[in-house]
Parts: sequence; structure tokens; C-alpha cells
Amino acid sequence: MPELPAHATVVQLPDGTHVYADPNTLPAAYAGPQVVHQHIHQAPPDRTVQRIALGSGIGAGAVAAGVYFGPLLIAALTAIAANIAFLTFLALVLGWAVHTVVKSIGSPSGTQAVKNVRKARRSRGRGA
Repeated sequence: MPELPAHATVVQLPDGTHVYADPNTLPAAYAGPQVVHQHIHQAPPDRTVQRIALGSGIGAGAVAAGVYFGPLLIAALTAIAANIAFLTFLALVLGWAVHTVVKSIGSPSGTQAVKNVRKARRSRGRGA
């Protein structure tokens, strides 16, 4: 397309700075090489969800929510699971303690009472 101007090139001046200039318009004393800096940026591979969200037009709010609330949800669920595990362990220990105490202070008359109740239940079940 002839109507478009030519692209400006990046040129390094003798003092080390870079400018956009046409080398033909620089003073004749300058004979340094043209240096073009090209920066290639690549996103890390763990941004798939964010790329999908932005690509589908959801917006930055959804991306920010996913980035912020995702780890927060995992942390909350882990804390809940740890609490449930601790409470289960506590219930087992307390149950074992009550069983041990009741068993150790139980008397022979208590044992005989349990046997009598069992016999009464068996005999009632047969007669009915």
C-alpha cells in the first residue's frame, strides 16, 4: 500500500540510547549499526482458566473472582475437613473413655441385671 508511511526503525545512538528514526535522516557522522529490540512475552501455562474467561467475554471481574476465591474455597474446605476429623477423633476417644470407666466400675450385680434384661426380652419375644 503506497499511501501508508514507512515504519520507523529503532536506532541506537552513540550515547547508547534508542530512538525511532530513519537512519537516512541522522547526521552523517553516525555510522553505528541499527539495533532493534524485540520483546517476546509469553504467559505462564497456569493461566488457562483466565484465558478462557477473558476470551469468552466474561470480563476481568470473573477472572479476579476465580483467582481470589478459588484458593480461598480450597482453604475453607480443608479447614472444615480438618475440624470434622478432629471432632470424630474426639468422639472416639471420649466413647472409649466412657466405655472403659463404666466397665471398670461395674459390679457383679450390674452384670446380673444385664443378663436378666436379656432373658426377659428373649422370653417376651417368644410368647408374643
